[in-house]
Amino acid sequence: MGNIPSFESAGRQHASARNPARWRTRLDQWRRASAEFTVRSPARLALFTFAFVIAIFTSLLSLPAASASGQYTPLYDALFTAVSAVCVTGLTVVSTATHWSFFGQLVMIIGVFVGGLGILTLASVLSLAVSKRLGVRGKLMAQNSMNTSAASTLGEVGSLLRIVITTSVAIEVALMLMLTPRFLILGEPFAQALWHGIFYSISAFNNAGFTPHSDGLVPYETDLWILVPLMLGVFLGSLGFPVVMILIAHRFNTRKWTLHTKLTLLVTSLLLVSGTLLWGLAEWSNPATIGNMTTGDKVIHSVFASVMTRSGGFNLVNMNDMNQVTMLLTDALMFAGGGSASTAGGIKVTTIAVMFLAIFAEARGDTDVRAFGRRIPEGTMRVAISVIVLGATLVSLATAALLVISGTTLERALFETISAFATVGLSTNLSAELPPSGKYVLSALMFAGRIGTITLAAALTLRQRNQLYHFPEERPIIG
Repeated sequence: MGNIPSFESAGRQHASARNPARWRTRLDQWRRASAEFTVRSPARLALFTFAFVIAIFTSLLSLPAASASGQYTPLYDALFTAVSAVCVTGLTVVSTATHWSFFGQLVMIIGVFVGGLGILTLASVLSLAVSKRLGVRGKLMAQNSMNTSAASTLGEVGSLLRIVITTSVAIEVALMLMLTPRFLILGEPFAQALWHGIFYSISAFNNAGFTPHSDGLVPYETDLWILVPLMLGVFLGSLGFPVVMILIAHRFNTRKWTLHTKLTLLVTSLLLVSGTLLWGLAEWSNPATIGNMTTGDKVIHSVFASVMTRSGGFNLVNMNDMNQVTMLLTDALMFAGGGSASTAGGIKVTTIAVMFLAIFAEARGDTDVRAFGRRIPEGTMRVAISVIVLGATLVSLATAALLVISGTTLERALFETISAFATVGLSTNLSAELPPSGKYVLSALMFAGRIGTITLAAALTLRQRNQLYHFPEERPIIG
């Protein structure tokens, strides 16, 4: 009888359960525990969260209601599509327009929306974790290396979530309002035009590259009313949340821009201009792509291709029709990617900037790597090297696996793996031709390419520590 609670103790428990102050205390304790886990294990949180979300969307896309035929979609196709959507890649193994029902397309675009928000939030939370784990000196270094200035001013994950969601939704609504009237003018019913406006706006801002039309954007290859909003959405999404927030707060007052913002905009502009010129020159006389078009249309295609190859994934020409020089250029632009803490993939433009600045400093004999009146710490350069080496290693291993599995050419295998790793979505149609084992390889590569570089950069920065002693210095021969 000693284990049976008395009426008095039961009454106290019931009273405490109705006590709002007690529930608020428990809720605050749960919030603190969650925040502590987020800061202490950001990489583990990212991996588990994205894996769980992908599993949910895989199960939804496997349902008969998700396919136009009313039949179950094979696991490898459902998994590939779910990973491509949540990791905002855009690679497809089945036709988005014909294989999936409206419910299936709705699941896909929700996956893109959730994945895009998750990526932006993840990058911001990891930046916040870095700023809280480091000391005062470390915070100043982290602000330059991972741009935690936005996170430091906001201070809390909840505030970050609100800002990220509000900004993302506002941009996507603006894009939808630009696209929907154009589809109406082109003769689509209101419901269909609205759906296509929503679909393309979410796909563009999140750099996903999914299209709900069976023939993609080919019918609109000269329609600037559609192409310009898509390019604008992809460009804003590829800049990254920290850069967009700095531009909103300070606009063209460059003196208040962070080093991260300046480097991102500078390298992005250089890649955009050089990509346009090189792509246009390489394909100018190719009759299979733009060779037979007018000069104005060639310029439009060149600009569009330069914007999309770094992560957007939309295309106006068949990738298999491009010449080898253009394929190589596209590989390089895809691997470069967009800005950090963005929906774009690749090794990120700031990584490229840091490496080139280090090379120039070494060539000049400078001991410090400097840019815009700021010194870049050595830890940032080590992180940049790690990200590049990780990316090259993943691409090499996946390319070798696809060569063994499919027996295709090196050109197509390399193109597909870089597109998957950099979460671009451009394809030579190799993904659809692969057996299930090849689709699993690309699914793993998309997941690693999306989550791996972000968590690696955060993990390496978090592991910075003060050493109480140093070994004697000795330089090996390099080169």
